[in-house]
Amino acid sequence: MDSGGWSRRRFVGALAGGAAAAALPACDNAPAPATTPAPEPEAGTSASREARRPSGPRPLYLGTYTSAEGGGKGIGLATYDAATGRITGSGTITGVGDPSYLALHPDRRTLYAVDERDDGAVTAVRLADRKVLGSRGTGGAAPCHLSVHPGGRWLLSANYGSGSVAVHPIDASGALGERTDLVRHTGPPPGPGQEGPHAHQFVTSPDGGHVLAVDLGTDTVYTYRLDDKAGTLTEVAQAQTRPGAGPRHLTFHPGGRYAYLANEVDNTVAVCSYDPASGRVEVGEAQSTGTGSGTSYPAQILVTADGRHAFLANRGHNSLTRYAVEADGARLRLLGTVPVGGDFPRQIAFSPEGTLLFAANQKSSTVTVFHVDGADGGLRREGEAFPSPVAVCALPL
Repeated sequence: MDSGGWSRRRFVGALAGGAAAAALPACDNAPAPATTPAPEPEAGTSASREARRPSGPRPLYLGTYTSAEGGGKGIGLATYDAATGRITGSGTITGVGDPSYLALHPDRRTLYAVDERDDGAVTAVRLADRKVLGSRGTGGAAPCHLSVHPGGRWLLSANYGSGSVAVHPIDASGALGERTDLVRHTGPPPGPGQEGPHAHQFVTSPDGGHVLAVDLGTDTVYTYRLDDKAGTLTEVAQAQTRPGAGPRHLTFHPGGRYAYLANEVDNTVAVCSYDPASGRVEVGEAQSTGTGSGTSYPAQILVTADGRHAFLANRGHNSLTRYAVEADGARLRLLGTVPVGGDFPRQIAFSPEGTLLFAANQKSSTVTVFHVDGADGGLRREGEAFPSPVAVCALPL
């Protein structure tokens, strides 16, 4: 985590001084995760359309920085009560370095993690016995995001440090093969204050026809077509934000024609239109996050499964912004902010039913949980924060 090529990421993510929360216990005696029937998306995507009745403890996987002072020992293991949101720690999957972002295979049998280091890699973990199936190099530095293509055959990852995106094949066991493609963002030129490209996210559009890469360094959203047989990428479009916006995270409205972009550097959000036929994205006007004039860095934006509300995590202001989604997804209306109950909310995620929202708070080494009111988008915090070393990702199943 010492590459000069991603100094801004280190600056924004600088850890608070003092000892972090104690590490979770080793997983040797922890029970295997329960099997649940339906596939769920990667960490932080919109809640499942298929609401299910909460019953029994659910698995929760936690990402961290193992190389940071006070960091974790690997992927944190926990369970949560789907009715109350209460979290209970249960162990750690060791052998994975700096697993700062997590994603689940559609068949729910394999977990994937980035290894956010100078020599970047992605790692597969079989959930039945928590065996690490191996790692593959991403061809770049500091991979910070990954997602599984809906067909389950390809893993997509974004290298923040080197501004590139990579594709890896997934075999029948869930293990990863050697990289099939690597594309570095060479244009447009870096935005104001940036020394180069910084790919921050790589996801598939709802229609499945395109994959989109969000690059903070070039102020651009890139659209690619993925060859489903060869695992290769062909660029088809670019969409620029206003200079210096620093786009970080994009999430789609369930209707598939609009998406919402969180801009880290200028502390704004934007509504984007998406054309499934061409893959073209058009970025709308920058909008307020409701955090005022102080320094704050938007991290991630989510949309409820019914498409009625959106939530944004704000690092610095340490809050969650609530938006009403209007005009079939074409408009966001600011409702206000809610304190997150932690320091530096790096990532947020819905439970499968969409009734709970989890926030991973990096500097306070905690995870906070909120009940989501489906009627008005209200957030009500659940009890005490759960201690998790340098919490940078929470993936509830």
